[in-house]
Amino acid sequence: MRRFAARQIKMMVYSTLILPEGYVPLFGIDLQKNKRLALLVNLAALLIAAVMIVPALFLMPISRLFSMSSGLVLYFLRFVVLLAGIVIYMVLHELIHGLFIKFFSGVRASYGFTGLYAYAGSEAYFHKKSYLIIALAPVVILGMILLAVNFLVPDSWFWVVYFIQVCNLSGAAGDFYVVGRFAGLPENVLVQDTGVSMTVYGQDSSITEKS
Repeated sequence: MRRFAARQIKMMVYSTLILPEGYVPLFGIDLQKNKRLALLVNLAALLIAAVMIVPALFLMPISRLFSMSSGLVLYFLRFVVLLAGIVIYMVLHELIHGLFIKFFSGVRASYGFTGLYAYAGSEAYFHKKSYLIIALAPVVILGMILLAVNFLVPDSWFWVVYFIQVCNLSGAAGDFYVVGRFAGLPENVLVQDTGVSMTVYGQDSSITEKS
């Protein structure tokens, strides 16, 4: 009983499954409908990729990726691992979102694919800090793992791992945008992110004053 009560208190602190009285929608973010914002996020992703790749070319020549000094089998294996790694990365990215959604809300995340991107979403309402952790968890966790692996692999495998890292950071452009957008919001806002769209709720002063 105590464990259940403690769990309920934790859920109230981090999230809620029911929108509290006095909260109203402040704004929404929907990259499928807002084409201008989607374009800006995609341009930001390309900029992040360029900023990562160009300096790295001077540190590690990309010719190492195409080196056949280790044999034809390893040459083709590198590209197979690169493609498989990107797919596995995308799955892990959403699973990590989902794990943190489950941790903060107690409810399993929903997963899907829009045709443009995969997503993990929830009908729960998350407090600002909880949501920012959910948003940044994949890029931080996977980024640290990939960074460590990059230091361990031979030079011929550097770009295999690094390109996945580029996907990790550039693919998180939308998450970075959300973090920047939320930075100036009050701590008591609530966020509902279904995966395809997001709505931010805040307290309506006129309602709270009456109550």
